[in-house]
Amino acid sequence: MQPKTINILYWVFTILFAALMVFSSYGSILVNDDAKKLIHDQLGYPVYFIPFTGYAKLIGSLIILIPGLRTIKEWAYAGLFFDLSAVLYSSIALSGSVDPMLAFMLIWIVPGILSYFFWKKKMRQTPDVS
Repeated sequence: MQPKTINILYWVFTILFAALMVFSSYGSILVNDDAKKLIHDQLGYPVYFIPFTGYAKLIGSLIILIPGLRTIKEWAYAGLFFDLSAVLYSSIALSGSVDPMLAFMLIWIVPGILSYFFWKKKMRQTPDVS
């Protein structure tokens, strides 16, 4: 694959993933009713935890959009995937089965995986200047 193609795919998936995560952070930062219903009522996490996850998603999303920052970007990707994994795991653990609505989470997970994949490909082509 050509470096230009890798770069384009990286930015397409990264912008999409970051936009989805920022969108999902909005309700948590405001601690709106939808966030309370999902995170507190359905998953059982304390209300004080809701804005923390929102700000963490917002910061992680901004970090993956900033060029460079290799180490912190790796941490940001990990944090965002931990957030998505925690929602999936918590939902399965509470219900004891896989809810078909969890397939909706693929909308968030797939662009994130592809963003990370193309970022790693891009980094292999870029010499480390540090």
